[in-house]
Amino acid sequence: MAAVSLRLGDLVWGKLGRYPPWPGKIVNPPKDLKKPRGKKCFFVKFFGTEDHAWIKVEQLKPYHAHKEEMIKINKGKRFQQAVDAVEEFLRRAKGRDQTSSHTSADDKSRRSPGEERSRPSSGDEKRKLSLSEGKVKKSVGEGKKRVSSGSTERGSKSPLKRAQEQSPRKRGRPPKDEKDLTIPESSTVKGMMAGPMAAFKWQPTASEPVKDADPHFHHFLLSQTEKETGSTSIQAADSTAVNGSITPTDKKIGFLGLGLMGSGIVSNLLKMGHTVTVWNRTAEKCDLFIQEGARLGRTPAEVVSTCDITFACVSDPKAAKDLVLGPSGVLQGIRPGKCYVDMSTVDADTVTELAQVIVSRGGRFLEAPVSGNQQLSNDGMLVILAAGDRGLYEDCSSCFQAMGKTSFFLGEVGNAAKMMLIVNMVQGSFMATIAEGLTLAQVTGQSQQTLLDILNQGQLASIFLDQKCQNILQGNFKPDFYLKYIQKDLRLAIALGDAVNHPTPMAAAANEVYKRAKALDQSDNDMSAVYRAYIH
Repeated sequence: MAAVSLRLGDLVWGKLGRYPPWPGKIVNPPKDLKKPRGKKCFFVKFFGTEDHAWIKVEQLKPYHAHKEEMIKINKGKRFQQAVDAVEEFLRRAKGRDQTSSHTSADDKSRRSPGEERSRPSSGDEKRKLSLSEGKVKKSVGEGKKRVSSGSTERGSKSPLKRAQEQSPRKRGRPPKDEKDLTIPESSTVKGMMAGPMAAFKWQPTASEPVKDADPHFHHFLLSQTEKETGSTSIQAADSTAVNGSITPTDKKIGFLGLGLMGSGIVSNLLKMGHTVTVWNRTAEKCDLFIQEGARLGRTPAEVVSTCDITFACVSDPKAAKDLVLGPSGVLQGIRPGKCYVDMSTVDADTVTELAQVIVSRGGRFLEAPVSGNQQLSNDGMLVILAAGDRGLYEDCSSCFQAMGKTSFFLGEVGNAAKMMLIVNMVQGSFMATIAEGLTLAQVTGQSQQTLLDILNQGQLASIFLDQKCQNILQGNFKPDFYLKYIQKDLRLAIALGDAVNHPTPMAAAANEVYKRAKALDQSDNDMSAVYRAYIH
């Protein structure tokens, strides 16, 4: 995209990573979010999504001038919803401006000259009544309406909200030293609550703080808080790879396993300036990353011995054990101070065994399985569940920021494995239910597309639901998350329940459907191919 002249408040088309150009608005970033060095960029909030990022100016185009062009090349339903949200925003802004101007003229004609001098202008009144972008009124207890939010926070208010409430500004030109920090207040934000995307947000409960008034976006930074539950410390940190503000660690990073998830992770580590050495069982997968600046390790042991922190992401418990304990494996490269982070989704017994052998050699261990899929891995938007060495977790901070949007520290080794299996159990069971519903609609003469449209307008609406249904409707089962791996996770989750005598009948039923799909040669397709188990 060619460079253009833009300013705060402009509506734009922004290109973010591998996504198509998307409609957004140039706004102020949170005050504690540093602007990336190098090329000029703007902080953009995208309509119809929860994405917001620093975008280089050459990746931006004015919204109105390129609207028709963009609509022609993008036909997706979510894209159209985002465009509809922009148009609704513009309609409400126009309507409010007209109402404001008429009210101002009427009031002025009724007031005497003395009253005119003593009363504030309609513009001042408007400023007092309006909400700034992402800002809510200070007092929740004064009968204010709740607003929708795209994320749930624990603890105190976000840094963005605290900064806005402590330093309210009136409309007008900011001082020279604050031009990049302050955006004029908007009177249109309230009206956006009735917009097309409002249905996709959770309503806060009575115990939750009121959050951003803009229904399209959640806070860019979560308040970093800690809760103590027994001996387990849980910390959440929101950190998007595309924000451009990551300072890479000076430690040498190793990475073992370049599958669907590992490839995206390594790519983002390199993009954010980390020094990375890679190894994969099939060496040709390393070639692309060598071209991007990675170094090649000949064996897992060599990678571990030459790097400070080595990550691994492989398919299952057997692969995880073989990688550590096998010939020229990780354990042979471990010596005091070396760090090993296993990002594979395995059972707690496996990860506990690996931790013990690593620590017995003087190494440090962290488990850090990830929730997400290939697309989220490529975009640096994974959710990382970590447990084990807390100091190592903190040493991995810049790496986790590069590869994920959020990381949780869950305490002792084994906790992250258990949590990850529970998360994937829910996801796998949900996917099987989606497939079951679509096939039931088909055999009863109902439109599958209409069913998806109805679900997308209800409480179940989500990117996951939409993407997986689209896969089924289009017959496109290119893997984003292998079916064989979600079945493996269901099997391990059922075993986890058995170990504590807890029933998992829903997961067990879903597991049988996935086993049927595997028997139909769907193992290497996307998990949504479980649909085929119902139609054969």
